[in-house]
Amino acid sequence: MAVGDVSAGRRSRRSASGDGAMPLFEHLREFQTRLFRAVLGILIGAAIAWAFYDPIFNFVYAPFNDVVGAARSQGKEITLAVNGVTDAFTLKLKIVMVAGLVMSLPIWLFQLWRFLAPGLKGGEKKWAYGFVIAATPLFLFGAAVAYRTMPSLLDLMLGFTPEHVANIINVNDYLTFIIQIMLFFGVGALIPLIFVMLNFAGLLRGRTLVRHWRWLIIGCLTFAAVATPTPDPFTMLLVATPFMVIVLVAVLIMLINDKRRSRRERREGAGQWADEEASSLPALIVDPTDTAPSVIEDEIL
Repeated sequence: MAVGDVSAGRRSRRSASGDGAMPLFEHLREFQTRLFRAVLGILIGAAIAWAFYDPIFNFVYAPFNDVVGAARSQGKEITLAVNGVTDAFTLKLKIVMVAGLVMSLPIWLFQLWRFLAPGLKGGEKKWAYGFVIAATPLFLFGAAVAYRTMPSLLDLMLGFTPEHVANIINVNDYLTFIIQIMLFFGVGALIPLIFVMLNFAGLLRGRTLVRHWRWLIIGCLTFAAVATPTPDPFTMLLVATPFMVIVLVAVLIMLINDKRRSRRERREGAGQWADEEASSLPALIVDPTDTAPSVIEDEIL
């Protein structure tokens, strides 16, 4: 058998059904291929980050450097230190891997999408494209807010150091801290998108969030207060405003989708009544003047 016949047979097995279904073995092979390409993209990004390690480290070190000068003016000594023999290599490896993961974000997201796409229908693919496209800038926006407010957060945390006491911080601990904060803010910026996803799945209505709008504002203000741990209310409102706008846009999209879903259900004969509306059942289901025993009472007796 020719090689072309073998490859054609494989293609025919993968496209045997119109809905993109594949046998288990082919599904596992597809997963292995996508995983290999995603890891390869991350490694290529890490190799590029290795070549530009010094600028990347300066970018990570910049928030800490902004705090050092103010701390020294107050008589406090704050220093980043490498404690072990292998810690410097571990630090470099951790930084280049995280940078490679960020730089290869389009590659491994595309591989994840290519793995999941065959199991989605036409309409689901369209909305999934929108969610993936919206998730990337939202996550980067949250991470950028975290990086921008990092000096204020470090100044607050390191401000508890007593005078004449040196604060020697392991550089790996500092890197872990800044990564966790940026991930926290990045995922926090995705919460409105998660609301929209739940709405399109039929699990959350826009009117529910409208009824609890006070809690949404409190959540945005709390998130901004954590991001800007300063007594200045103007800075907190400046950070909270973009998050409020994102939440507002998400709620508007949910309300529009609720109306569209209601119109479709009415055309299909379902959804004739709202959740809070009573149906037009007869006023008297049981006649109170009827004294005859029911069938259930006869069976019991």
